[in-house]
Amino acid sequence: RAVVEVISQGAAGSWQMVNRHETMLEDHFDHGFAVDWMRKDLGIALEEAARNGAELPVAALVDSFYAEIQAKDGGRWDTSSLLTRYTRD
Repeated sequence: RAVVEVISQGAAGSWQMVNRHETMLEDHFDHGFAVDWMRKDLGIALEEAARNGAELPVAALVDSFYAEIQAKDGGRWDTSSLLTRYTRD
């Protein structure tokens, strides 16, 4: 809790950190933009990049993180569920 509250106030601050940190700490992720939808959009971007020869390594990495969330049955969780990569087995 202390780490989230501290980083929310610095350069890592964002709407999601300010407004969702409590729900993130409570493992409540069933609201907001779903991981399934984020992966759909990332897939479109990655496919287009591959088609025109662009490289999007960070987008590909984030997509792989979201794939991990889907594998934990988190496809309908919101994007703040990335926190579970560090807090769950």
